[in-house]
Amino acid sequence: MSDELIMEIRAGTGGEEAALFAFDLFNMYKKYALNQGWRFNVLDASQSDLRGFRQITFEINGLEALKKMAREAGVHRVQRIPKTEKSGRVHTSTATVAVLPKAKETDIRINPADLEISFFRSGGPGGQNVNKVETAVRIVHKPSGLVVSSQEERSQQRNRKKVMEVLRAKLWQAEQEKKTGEITEKRRRQIGSADRSEKIRTYNFPQGRITDHRIKKSWGNLEAVMDGNLDRIIESLSLRPPKL
Repeated sequence: MSDELIMEIRAGTGGEEAALFAFDLFNMYKKYALNQGWRFNVLDASQSDLRGFRQITFEINGLEALKKMAREAGVHRVQRIPKTEKSGRVHTSTATVAVLPKAKETDIRINPADLEISFFRSGGPGGQNVNKVETAVRIVHKPSGLVVSSQEERSQQRNRKKVMEVLRAKLWQAEQEKKTGEITEKRRRQIGSADRSEKIRTYNFPQGRITDHRIKKSWGNLEAVMDGNLDRIIESLSLRPPKL
């Protein structure tokens, strides 16, 4: 069965290095998804001055995609010498990952009167405008305060469609959490506050090791993992029921 999901990666603690780590995580998931034969599409991104990602949202569609990616949600920690570090000291930074099942229009109904829609020009690194036409779309869902945007498509209409898909997924998730009385707890478990102590996984570059703290297991060859070879980690996590 083919799954559709939306993933968000946000830079956490660590400034520019956190944004660069978010960029690395994005590339890791992109390569893994393509290796799986899944469809992969960027919905929205905000780049930092050094071309890292302050935030990036993308969708994945493929066989067992949600089953395999659900356990990636949480705080990811990196330990390495940043490109911005001149003294050679190892820094610790974080990025957060959220995994949202894609909701259908019949799953959640949105009142158009609840939406505040605006249009703007697509931006490049550092906030530089790269398009002269306002094709990017931002929607504020007034009742919940959610703000969602998309600027990757070349047409305003397609960006608006993508924004609504992300908004619908977030509202659907919130509704499911509310039904089980975990509306704040689940979101906290997924993305936390990006604090280093809330980590689910550590990427230790000096030692070339990756550790998943939920199952207390480590693997070597970190370079291969960052190149999208996540199979051994995904398989190990599949033996542990997800806490969504």
